[in-house]
Amino acid sequence: MATFFAMNNKSFMATMLLFGLLVASLEITGAQSVGACYGRNGDNLPTPADVVALYNTNGIGRMRIYYPDTETLQALRGSNIELILDVPKDSLQSLGSDASAATQWVQNNIVNYADVKFKYIAVGNEVQPTETAAQYVLPAMQNVHNAIVSANLQNQIKVSTAVDTGLLGTSYPSSRGSFSDSASSYITPIVTFLVNNGSPLLANVYTYFSYAGNPQNIQLPYALFTSPGVVVQDGNLGYRNLFDAVMDALYSALEKAGGSNVSIVVSESGWPSEGGTAATVDNAGTYYRNLINHVKGGTPKKPGRAIETYLFTMFNENLKAAGIEQHFGLFTTDKQSKLQLTFT
Repeated sequence: MATFFAMNNKSFMATMLLFGLLVASLEITGAQSVGACYGRNGDNLPTPADVVALYNTNGIGRMRIYYPDTETLQALRGSNIELILDVPKDSLQSLGSDASAATQWVQNNIVNYADVKFKYIAVGNEVQPTETAAQYVLPAMQNVHNAIVSANLQNQIKVSTAVDTGLLGTSYPSSRGSFSDSASSYITPIVTFLVNNGSPLLANVYTYFSYAGNPQNIQLPYALFTSPGVVVQDGNLGYRNLFDAVMDALYSALEKAGGSNVSIVVSESGWPSEGGTAATVDNAGTYYRNLINHVKGGTPKKPGRAIETYLFTMFNENLKAAGIEQHFGLFTTDKQSKLQLTFT
């Protein structure tokens, strides 16, 4: 009998250990679902080495940078921070027109940093279909992808582009979400590329701009995740916040463009702390805190699926255009928390 209970106790302890490891794994996955963008458009910012240390101290496991900055890439070596690296707009034409230029770009900025944990390459950020650069986005994506394959990194790094929600022609209700006629010829071939290569769409999602542009019809609590109940009923799906409604409109648009299995990574989302309508420290803190908690659980259309999300942005950047663009920082330039956020 004693042996029986001892064996049962050992079996119980082993089961509990496995359960604990599973819970820890889930907690780590949840914690890693939130990253932060790191822009450097300021003349008073900490060094990249100090910034990487700040990420680690605060448990921020993911970063996005907007061009292949050598100093930042050096600082990221061995850090285990997952990275979105952008191909800036001024490089699109050369990489889209010349496969060898894309190969060299990948060699210089990715292969040469084997101990940096690249996850996505964002080929262009918010390129508009009417811009000259738009014609080079898909060819650049294809050339960069081919270079990634040649380096045998295709299972580690996915190639995509970052879009803004202005590409939507219809966004309300979410089930009717679709890309505008003017955007369709641009985005549909890109969606096909994403489908063929198992890549997500990177999307910059800001409820702030939707609210600030239409405060008469969009309630502030709906934009800040603080509505007490369902605000918008769309068929059998109820929406308590604008973020979910925009995300599901994007998912609906992807479905109509042939990308029903394409996931969305939120490559930017944030709220300014000053400089415009409802831009206060309290509102910014409320938005970011609620966003961090909310993205663990998916949307009404995609429930239970954590949304990989990058908060915009680490610091106020004083060389940006005056106004709200300078006031999205999560930290002060002396590395103090501006909004008292917990990232894990």
